[in-house]
Amino acid sequence: MGNNRKITFGGNPVTLLGNEIKVGDLAPDFKVLSGDLSEVSLADAKGKTIVLSVVPSVDTSVCALQTKRFNQLASEIDDTIIYTISVDLPFALSRFCAAEGIDNIKVLSDHRDLDFAMKYGFLIKEHRLLTRGIVVIDPEGKVRYVEYVEEVTNHPDYDKALEVVKAI
Repeated sequence: MGNNRKITFGGNPVTLLGNEIKVGDLAPDFKVLSGDLSEVSLADAKGKTIVLSVVPSVDTSVCALQTKRFNQLASEIDDTIIYTISVDLPFALSRFCAAEGIDNIKVLSDHRDLDFAMKYGFLIKEHRLLTRGIVVIDPEGKVRYVEYVEEVTNHPDYDKALEVVKAI
């Protein structure tokens, strides 16, 4: 099941829980919440290329920059849906998006059920936060790129993810 995978958070070792997703896997469906508390699922974007930008909290600088970067990149790629997912409360995510002009991507909360976190292996056991990473899913629902950032405070490889998206 992928338990006991280790990464670092601020230099301290932490454990990732859930099913580690791999390139070639069929992307499992999941349910998360939008800012208005409505459910959003992976199936809602069926038939499109999907980028899952995963962050611990939009209230931190690297997460805010990652979300802004994907909001900008969304205007450069066609037929692609970008979801930023954290365990922030939906209300905090709505406030962040309004304040930062985030309107090209969907910013979603996994705080209620940790459904995404457990199905994709992004839950940091010690903090009940998501680790940082990126998952790219093709229109057929296959995982084409996965990055679990080894040190949570570092940025993901935006260029590599974008390269995979453009090749789909």
